Order: sequence, then structure tokens, then C-alpha cells
Amino acid sequence: MSYVPLSGLSLRDIEYVVAVDDLRNFSRAAERCGVSQAGLSEQVRKLEQLLDVTLFERSRRHVAPTPDGERLIALGREVLTAARNLLEVARTRTSPLDGILRLGVIPTLGPYYIPGTLPHLRQSYPNLNLRLTEGTTDTLVQSLRNNELDLALMALPAPSEALEALPLFEEAFLGVFPVTHELAGKNRISLKQLGRPDLLLLEDGHCLRDQALSICPTIPRQRETRLATSLEMLWHMIGAGEGFSLIPRLALRNRMDFENLITVRPLSEPEASRTIGLVWRASDPRASTFRELGIFLRQATPEGCKMYPA
Repeated sequence: MSYVPLSGLSLRDIEYVVAVDDLRNFSRAAERCGVSQAGLSEQVRKLEQLLDVTLFERSRRHVAPTPDGERLIALGREVLTAARNLLEVARTRTSPLDGILRLGVIPTLGPYYIPGTLPHLRQSYPNLNLRLTEGTTDTLVQSLRNNELDLALMALPAPSEALEALPLFEEAFLGVFPVTHELAGKNRISLKQLGRPDLLLLEDGHCLRDQALSICPTIPRQRETRLATSLEMLWHMIGAGEGFSLIPRLALRNRMDFENLITVRPLSEPEASRTIGLVWRASDPRASTFRELGIFLRQATPEGCKMYPA
């Protein structure tokens, strides 16, 4: 193969093309990359001229990669991943847990786990600069694959063979009922008792919904029900007397609102819990560093949760 100079090819131009492919919109891609739309469009055109390929089919309302564009953009993603790995390996040689670390957290965990964990992290890793992101499991997995996140905290198992995970702790589910509910008077609830039409769930896309359905086999999969958009809204719906639900233990700590409207009951079955873990790309060269961080987080398991055995 003859030598081809790379002087006209830049990683930044590849980032522009990947952003356009991700967002299917030049304006939003420019905003993500921190440049003007005109500047981004011009660099994409120059890259197309350099490659002698039209990467995108364009119209006023439509942007989509051409067949050749799809193949080349996939290679471009690999180039960006390799370039980031180069920088990450160099940084790890200096100090593994110094500098920026992009951490994603699922919304049913983040607000209740991060506040108690941050002080320990800041004390033990003073030079660690966290960049926190909240998102559903599918969103975090996609961000990990695209190298937009370094790590994610989510319920296991991680839904991808391309990811590696370290379990941290087990978090129990509790039954949460309006005080007037017929199950609220029982000291302990069995999962078999929860297959009722007034069980409230989160809307599709939240892993907590899938966990509730998996641990409670008596819940009908197809039914008319009220769905909450967030864990906080679910709490409010219970307080309003709309129904009951299963809520993770950490989300119930220090709850003072609605204390006269809501009652919490433990569940009989030990499997009524979820495993929280730290997840990263299996190909990431910092895997040993991430395991070290995961073991640290495991040792700082929140009160009321069960530390995962080593």
C-alpha cells in the first residue's frame, strides 16, 4: 500500500462528522462541538473533499449518512476511541485518579447515593474532578460505547457484553403504601400480594420499572396503569392515594414529607433487591484503576445496604 499523508486529516473534523451522525442536525452538532454551524459545515465539506466521498445526504429537514458515509463514520468512531485511549493511557501513567472522570448515574440512584458518597471521594481522591451525568440505563450504555462517559453507576447486569462491571452493593426494595391502603396495616408484605391493579410503575425506559416487573411475577405485563415519570413523582402519586409501589431503600432515607400519608413496609423475599455496580468499557485501558475505585466505593456501602462480597 502506497504512503498516504495525513496532514489534511484532523481528529477534530472526525469529531464534527460523528456529532452530525449522532444528532442528525448540523446546528445541534455545532452546539455540541462549541463551534459555529457555518464553521462545522465547512470542515465537514473539506473532509468530504479530502476523502472524495459524500458523507451525508442533506435537505432542509433531513440529514442522514450515505452508505459510504456509514462505513467511514464507523471507522471514524474507532479512530476517536483509539485517540482517547492514547491520552488516557498517558494520563494513567502519571496519576490514575487525577483529572477529569466522566461518571454517569441512573436517576433512581444518583440523587440518593451521590450526596453521601461525594465527601468520601473528595477526601480520598482530592485531585479527582468528577463530571456527573444522569440518564437512563440505555442512555448511559450508549454514552459508554461512544466514549462519552468513562464510568457509570447502574443496576446490574449491564446490558452489553462490551461492558465490564464490578458489583458494589445490594439495595433492597420496600413496599410503599398510602396509609389507608389495605396492605399498609401488615407488618411484612409478600411479593405475591403485589399483583394488584393499583401498583404504580415508572414509565418505559427506567430500569426500576423492569426490576419491579422481574421480581414480582404476578404483575400483569399488559394492563392499564398510571405511570410516573420519575421516582419523586411516584412518591407524590402514592401520597395522593393513587396506589402503591416498590421503591429502593436509599430513596426512602430521611423522608419527612407525607409521613402522615404514606407508610413503608419491608418485603418478605430476600430477592426483592437490586445489585448496584460500577460499569465501564471492557476495552478501556484504565480497567485496573476503575476496579480500584469500585473497591473503594464498595467499602463505602451506604447504611442499610449490603456490601457485595469480594
